Amino acid sequence: MPKILVTGAPGWLGNRLLWFLSRGYAEIPALARVPGDQHIRALVLPGLDRESIARISTDIECVPGDLTQAASLEAFFDDAKDAVVLHLAGLIHPQRWIRDIYKINVEGTRNVLNWSKKSGIKRMVLISSNSPAGYSRNPNEAFDESAPDQPYMAYGRSKQMAESMTHAAFCAGHLETVILRPCWFYGPFQPPRQSLFFTMIKQGKGPIIGGGQGKRSMSYVDNTCQAIMLAMQNASAVGQTYWVADRRPYSMVEIVDTVERLLEQEFKMQVAHRRLRLPGLASEVAMVMDALFQAVGLYHQKIHVLSEMNKTIACKTDKAERELGYKPLIDLEEGMRRSIRWCLENGQRI
Repeated sequence: MPKILVTGAPGWLGNRLLWFLSRGYAEIPALARVPGDQHIRALVLPGLDRESIARISTDIECVPGDLTQAASLEAFFDDAKDAVVLHLAGLIHPQRWIRDIYKINVEGTRNVLNWSKKSGIKRMVLISSNSPAGYSRNPNEAFDESAPDQPYMAYGRSKQMAESMTHAAFCAGHLETVILRPCWFYGPFQPPRQSLFFTMIKQGKGPIIGGGQGKRSMSYVDNTCQAIMLAMQNASAVGQTYWVADRRPYSMVEIVDTVERLLEQEFKMQVAHRRLRLPGLASEVAMVMDALFQAVGLYHQKIHVLSEMNKTIACKTDKAERELGYKPLIDLEEGMRRSIRWCLENGQRI
């Protein structure tokens, strides 16, 4: 029975991917697997609640381990020859220290690669980020895979380093690798910070910085899971890097307007019909502050997020569509509709 090893559960993307791996992706014939025809093993940080994984499927094997402690990964990689590793785990927003980003995103990836080589893993799919490419200096430009890296802050550098060591493992012949660069996630299993974004819009505090016309590519989680499942089995993907997102980018104005309209018209919520408007300079000042904080090893999430709010971070998915057969079926409006519904059905207040 083929094995699929997944890091990053019970995280946002990790749990949604486990859901599709255990049920199949019915809309894509190549991914409409029969449940139970593969063995799925998830790496779970000791102490984390596994109940959400058990609710997805009782057939998923949960193995305790810490990416930053190489010895703790032995059981996860036990009897895993020719398995596929889907490496989703990573840290975006550390609580305080920049070093934690490198510890998890770089050292953690190095440990996964070393164990993959030792265990005879066939293929590893690395989930990276848009951050190694940074942001576009031309607001009308969207990144493709030929764009040079300009990593944004420590997180971008950490993901660039993880990509580099992953590609080096492929070049050395240790295993097949595929690198995916999804953008801003949204969708089921989302954490409270995403639900807070909905609440801000409802209360008239949806952020519009510098006019809100900068374009952002977004990655509805089901679209992203589709790309991961295609990458783990497509022979032509080996050694490649792909941008993964919804088919087109959206302006912040469109994002906020879409959420507000859905909350009011479809979910019958009272909305304030206001925006929190700040000049583009606010993001530029935040970027300077963010860089200063990070230079001394500190991290402030709100400042970091504000620093990106006026930026264009957009990508093209042509290569993934052409080579992987990727079909981003769900656009912003339907994705946000499903996101809001999931929040309400799972006890997250908006």
